[in-house]
Amino acid sequence: MSIATRTDAQSPAPHAADSHDLIRVHGARVNNLKDVSIEIPKRRLTVFTGVSGSGKSSLVFGTIAAESQRLINETYSAFVQGFMPTLARPEVDVLEGLTTAIIVDQQRMGADPRSTVGTATDANAMLRILFSRLGQPHIGSPQAFSFNVPTVRASGAVTIERGAGKTEKQTFTRTGGMCAGCEGRGTVTDIDLTQLYDDSKSLAEGAFTIPGWKSDSFWTVRVYAESGFVDANKPIRKYTKKELHDFLYKEPVKVKVDGVNLTYEGLIPKIQKSFLSKDKEAMQPHIRAFVERAVTFTTCPECGGTRLSEAARSSRIGGINIADACAMQISDLAEWVGGLDEPSVAPLLATLRQTLDSFVEIGLGYLSLDRPAGTLSGGEAQRVKMIRHLGSSLTDTTYVFDEPTIGLHPHDIQRMNDLLLRLRDKGNTVLVVEHKPEAIAIADHVVDLGPGAGTAGGTVCFEGTVEGLRASGTITGRHLDDRATLKETVRTPKGTLEIRGATANNLQDVDVDIPLGVLCVVTGVAGSGKSSLVHGSIPAGAGVVSIDQGAIRGSRRSNPATYTGLLDPIRKAFAKANGVKPALFSANSEGACPNCNGAGVIYTDLAMMAGVATTCEECEGKRFEASVLEYHLGGRDISEVLAMSVTEAKEFFGAGEARTPAAHAILDRLADVGLGYLSLGQPLTTLSGGERQRLKLATHMAEKGGVYVLDEPTTGLHLADVEQLLGLLDRLVESGKSVIVIEHHQAVMAHADWIVDLGPGAGHDGGRIVFEGTPADLVAARSTLTGEHLAAYVGA
Repeated sequence: MSIATRTDAQSPAPHAADSHDLIRVHGARVNNLKDVSIEIPKRRLTVFTGVSGSGKSSLVFGTIAAESQRLINETYSAFVQGFMPTLARPEVDVLEGLTTAIIVDQQRMGADPRSTVGTATDANAMLRILFSRLGQPHIGSPQAFSFNVPTVRASGAVTIERGAGKTEKQTFTRTGGMCAGCEGRGTVTDIDLTQLYDDSKSLAEGAFTIPGWKSDSFWTVRVYAESGFVDANKPIRKYTKKELHDFLYKEPVKVKVDGVNLTYEGLIPKIQKSFLSKDKEAMQPHIRAFVERAVTFTTCPECGGTRLSEAARSSRIGGINIADACAMQISDLAEWVGGLDEPSVAPLLATLRQTLDSFVEIGLGYLSLDRPAGTLSGGEAQRVKMIRHLGSSLTDTTYVFDEPTIGLHPHDIQRMNDLLLRLRDKGNTVLVVEHKPEAIAIADHVVDLGPGAGTAGGTVCFEGTVEGLRASGTITGRHLDDRATLKETVRTPKGTLEIRGATANNLQDVDVDIPLGVLCVVTGVAGSGKSSLVHGSIPAGAGVVSIDQGAIRGSRRSNPATYTGLLDPIRKAFAKANGVKPALFSANSEGACPNCNGAGVIYTDLAMMAGVATTCEECEGKRFEASVLEYHLGGRDISEVLAMSVTEAKEFFGAGEARTPAAHAILDRLADVGLGYLSLGQPLTTLSGGERQRLKLATHMAEKGGVYVLDEPTTGLHLADVEQLLGLLDRLVESGKSVIVIEHHQAVMAHADWIVDLGPGAGHDGGRIVFEGTPADLVAARSTLTGEHLAAYVGA
C-alpha cells in the first residue's frame, strides 16, 4: 500500500468552506437590544453575562436561536409547517453562519398530572418495550404497560364504503396499562360537600360558597335554581333523595332558563370539570385556596398510587414489575438494568442503560422515573432536558443553555462545567447565559451586555476572554471576584419554628428547630431534601408566605401594573380626578381602543407563516380610546403613566396633585426589589426570569405573614444585584419578619445568621441534617461539602 507524497512544500490555500467559523450578528433590535453587532466563534464555549434585564436572553434566545429554528422550520413542507409553532423573523439586519440550534431552557415541564420524569425522557417507553418482551407472564404489547392507555373493548357492525359497501361484524380490543380506578393519575379525589354549599340555606338564599358563583349568575346558580329538578326555595338539607341525586350527580341535560337553552349537570361533575381538570398552579390564589379546602387527594386504593392496572403489575422480570422499576432511585435502576443479560434485547438494554447513566452523570441519579414532571425545580427540569443530548452523535450544532447552574450546589457546578466542555469538545458551539463566576471561568469567549437593565441596557460592553473581562472595568468585570465576608455578629433568634418527624419525599424522620426573627439559610446538594423540608414540612398556619420558582402566568395583556394590583389605585385616582368611572382607564375593559381591543397591536394570522403584528393605527399603540386620553391626572394621561418607569411613577404618585398613597406603597416595593427600571405597561411576556421572580417577591411583600420562605431568590441575578438582594433580606428581618431562604449562592450563605445544611448526598443518600449553626462554625468545622465550598469562597 503506497501513500502519495506531497511534492509542493507550500501549504495549500485554505478551503472556502473552512472560512465560516463565526456566527455574525449585525443590527439586532429584539426587545431592548440597541443595534447590537457581534461575532461569536463557532465550536467554542461562549458565555453571555450582564445584569438581569440587560438583553442576554433577547440576543441569545430571541435572536440567534429563534432565527435558527425558524430557518429549520422553513425547510419543511407547508403542510407540516401548519402543525408547528409559527415564528416571526427576529428584528435583525444580518445573521450569518448559523447552525442548527438545540435550546435547553428553564421552562418548567408541563405540570400535567400524567407527565412523569420517565415519560418526559423516553426512559418509560424503553422500559415498556423491555417488559413486553421479557416480562412473565406475557400480557401484551408495550401499550399494556402504559398508564396513559386505557383498555378498550368494542364490537359492532362496520360498513366500509368501497364498491358495493359491505357491512361486516367486527370486534376490537386493546389492552392498556391504565388503572381504571384513578384513570392513570395515581390519586383519587374526594370532594368535601360542606365547602361547596351551606345546606341550611336554599339556593334562592345563596347557599353556594364556591368562589365566583354569585346568586344572580346566569350560567351557574340560576341553572340549578330554575332547572325544575330541585326546589330553589327549600333548604338543601330538606331535599328528597331524588332531588339530592339530581342536584349532585345528574348526567348533563338541556334545560331552558329565561328562554335560553343551557346545559344542566350535577354539581360534582361540574366542579370536577371546571376546577379539578385545571392545573392547580395556574389558578388564581383564592380559587386555589378553595380547591385545597374542598378537595382531598388520596392514593388510589386499586393501584396503590402506581397508576398501573393489575395485569401490568403482575408481569415481572426477575421478581420486579414495571411499577417497582419506576419507583426505584434511577442510580439503583441503572444497576438493575446493567445486570440483565438478554441477547434478544441487547440494543434496547444498551440504550436504556446509557439514558439512565446520563441521569446519574448529570447529578439527577436521586430522581425516580415515576416522579411527576411538574414537581421538578427549574434547574432539575433543565438538566432532564439535557439528557437526550448528552449521548448524541451530532456535531457542529449550537447548544443554547439558560443558566444551567440554577439549583446546583457549588459541588455540582463542576460536573455541569465538565458536561458543557464535553459538548464543546465534540465540535459544537455552546452558548450559555450565566451569572455564576465558576461557570463564567470556563468560557473561551465572553460577551458582556449592559451597562444597565431595561432601557439602560441592550449594548455590548465587552467581548473577549475571561481575563480581559476581569480587567475591563465593566460592572460584571468589577464584581467577578466579589466575595461576601462572614458576619462579625449574628442576630439572636426570637423563637423557633419546630419541625418534628419530617418524612416528606426523601427526608429521614428529620427533627429541626428553625430560628425565627433571623435570616436562616437552608443549604445542601441538589436533591438533598431542602424543598421537602421547607415547603413540605413546615406546619400549616405558621403565617408562612412562600415564594417559589413557579413561573408567572401572564398573557401579553398582563403587565407589572396589572400583576401587582397597582392599576386599581391608579384607575380610581384618575376616575376621581375626572368624575368618570374607573373602568374607562383599563385597556382590558371599557377604555380599550375599539380597533385593537386594547392590545395596541393588530395580529394577522397567516396560517403556517409567521403572524404579523402591526401597531394599531387608531390608537397608535397606546391601547386606549382617544376620548379616554383627554382625561388627565397631574398633567399626564393614562397611557403616559403606563409608559413611566417604576422610579418615575414613584416620584409622580408620591407628591403633588397625583399623590396616591396606595399606588406609592406598591411602587416602593417594586423599587425595593430592584425593578425601578421596568415600565409599568411592559408586557409580562417580555420580562426575564430573574425579573419575574422579583416581581413575585414584590407582590408577596405586602402579605401579612410573619415568615417568608424564598426558594433560590438569586436565580437570574447578576453578581452586582446579589448585594441589593442581601440588603432587602436584611430590611425584611429588621422589620420583624423571619426569613428562610433555600439557597446555593455562597454570598447568601455567608450573610446568614443561621445555616441548616442537608445531605450528605442526594436522594436516599440525603434527607438528613448534617449541620446546624452559624456560617462561621460551618467554615471552621468544614465537616460537610457546603462547609468546604463556603470556606474556599470566603478564603478561610
